[in-house]
Amino acid sequence: MNTITIEGQLRSEFGKKATRQIRSEEQVPCVIYGGAETVSFSAPAKAFKNLVYTAAFQIAEIKLGAKTYKAVLKDMQFDVVTDELAHIDFMELVEDKTVSVTLPIKLVGSSVGVKAGGKLVSKLKALKVKALPKDLVESIEVNIENLELNGNIRVEDVKVAGIEITNSPRIPIASVVMTRQLRQEESAAEKDAKKK
Repeated sequence: MNTITIEGQLRSEFGKKATRQIRSEEQVPCVIYGGAETVSFSAPAKAFKNLVYTAAFQIAEIKLGAKTYKAVLKDMQFDVVTDELAHIDFMELVEDKTVSVTLPIKLVGSSVGVKAGGKLVSKLKALKVKALPKDLVESIEVNIENLELNGNIRVEDVKVAGIEITNSPRIPIASVVMTRQLRQEESAAEKDAKKK
């Protein structure tokens, strides 16, 4: 599992003035929820670059003085004018507590439908899941080898040990559609068959 280390400082002052001061120093105010206590801290904006601007699922190891927290990104706000990172909420990973996260989907294998001339269409990039921290994975692999022409793989077809998928079960993840060229070839073959 990819882990990003963030070094920050605990916050002692709160309110708009203190928050503005933090942001003026190119720091981002943050909160860690879900553990024994709620922890408020700030860290340099550039420390979050590899955590925020990526589709990959990563764990944040947040070092605040002598303590280290393992957490996942829960929510973030951007400044409406400057588009700079304004605030981040983290969810602390607690061994025996399930956490809700979004994991990216990784399609694996070569679809029989694509081999037959179809086109693979990815319809869902990530899945919402609930799991214990020990069961979290970087991505959910979805095998598409048996995906046929005009076929779908839906959320309900994906099973991962220790992970509960919370998306609607009928949502398609990927499908193989017929290409225009294949349709033309099929209709030409049908016309030839009628002539005979």
